[in-house]
Amino acid sequence: MQQKIIILDFGSQTTQLIGRRVRELDTFCEILPYNKFPKDDPSVIGVILSGSPYSVHDPEAFKVDLSQFVGRLPVLGICYGAQFISHTLGGRVEKADSREYGRAHLQSFDKENPLFKEFADNSQVWMSHGDTITAIPEGFECIASTNDVKYAAYASKENPVWAVQFHPEVFHSVQGTQLLKNFVVDICGSKQDWSAASFVDTTVAELKAQVGDDRVILGLSGGVDSSVAAVLLNRAIGNNLTCIFVDHGMLRKNEFSDVMHDYECLGLNVIGVDASEKFFADLAGVTDPEQKRKIIGRDFVEVFNAEARKITGAKWLAQGTIYPDRIESLNITGKVIKSHHNVGGLPEEMHLQLCEPLKWLFKDEVRRVGRQLGMPEHLITRHPFPGPGLAVRILGDITREKVRVLQDADDIYIRGLRDYKVRLSGEEARRVLAAGVPAAMTDGEVEVSLYDQIWQAGAVLLSTVRSVGVMGDERTYENPVALRAVTSTDAMTADWAHLPYDFLAKVSNEIINKVRGVNRVCYDISSKPPSTIEWE
Repeated sequence: MQQKIIILDFGSQTTQLIGRRVRELDTFCEILPYNKFPKDDPSVIGVILSGSPYSVHDPEAFKVDLSQFVGRLPVLGICYGAQFISHTLGGRVEKADSREYGRAHLQSFDKENPLFKEFADNSQVWMSHGDTITAIPEGFECIASTNDVKYAAYASKENPVWAVQFHPEVFHSVQGTQLLKNFVVDICGSKQDWSAASFVDTTVAELKAQVGDDRVILGLSGGVDSSVAAVLLNRAIGNNLTCIFVDHGMLRKNEFSDVMHDYECLGLNVIGVDASEKFFADLAGVTDPEQKRKIIGRDFVEVFNAEARKITGAKWLAQGTIYPDRIESLNITGKVIKSHHNVGGLPEEMHLQLCEPLKWLFKDEVRRVGRQLGMPEHLITRHPFPGPGLAVRILGDITREKVRVLQDADDIYIRGLRDYKVRLSGEEARRVLAAGVPAAMTDGEVEVSLYDQIWQAGAVLLSTVRSVGVMGDERTYENPVALRAVTSTDAMTADWAHLPYDFLAKVSNEIINKVRGVNRVCYDISSKPPSTIEWE
């Protein structure tokens, strides 16, 4: 039986990060709404209570019956989770004099307590709360303090219950992973048998049992999720898998031929469909971004279904749905707050069952599974790319010439990001290594490309703007290109990437000199929120 940690979600923005950290400890975990604790599940070895945007005193604050697990399983409360435990069991939580936010240091902690095993003196942690615990319940003891927070951590003397008012899951808590390891491995007793290798072996066996000799159809996008799903299914059922890769004409430069070649080298049974004529015809003259998306979505379904009908005996549709897709699609009350393109059912006319081999994986785990399967690194580390492709990176109507201009500019930009190497140390190095970037640390430093440090990058063509320029002795009236690059962990929030000036200067010069139709390059320094990652 596979062991699991249950993370009860009270609405924190970092709940998924807790899950990722637990998975990095080779331990399976499941994130569930705060009120959905699975009763009578013998595979559960511990419970983590997440943070929350609420105060425990708010009338609408989320509450859970602690008796379901306190005294039966090890429990770790984080931030709101810590305050909720104290408030519920007879302690006291009050509004702090000022919001306790940012870096702090554990001035004192109980070195004998198993939660702080191997902790260094004055260890840095990250605080983020408006309330603070001013008294802990009877039968509990303080086990850590900072300058400003007396009860930075506390524990029960009678039951396996621990609570911290800082966030061990974030990078700013330098020994946060050590604390989670102490809880998950030492206290809960995880066997640490959840790994990319074990996932591949288990999933291949499950897919064989689930699908049997049936035929399966999978729509490929060239992205990492659908590609890893395809290779995993191919290992399980071989040629009973048929993949369909639709070219709508708005992919990156040479992407259709390059990705088709990669898929063939991986031994996949792939049908490549060049449907660009249909898409360009249907998009002619359309400028509204939402209308573009709807046309592309409708046309894709039509083209995909037409190809799928040619495959006789198909009973399953496989998708590259990953775990965050499913978490994002449900809020903690179980109501849909965001629909996702991989979630929500199938067209009725297809009469197919759904197969989602990656549905329990986070993005970094998908990449680790891809490496375990022997996939080429350039497929595994690819940035996310919008389904409508360059159509939502061209402001205005879509033409083949505009796509050509943007493809050329984008190609220069992306190749430049891949070629430009930087050396990182300290917190920056830990961050890229934890994200699964393939790099080895030497003398405390790692060398990585700009591309591998960035969540998503691409060029945007401002085709509705004419910019004056001078080339040679002549004035030009051509289009500007905006470059976009963001850092993120989940795309829910994102910060603009602080790219080196010499890199931006080189790329700008190369685009203007080599791409006919562009005479100005800008760099987008907007974060999400309030901006979105894509311009349309």
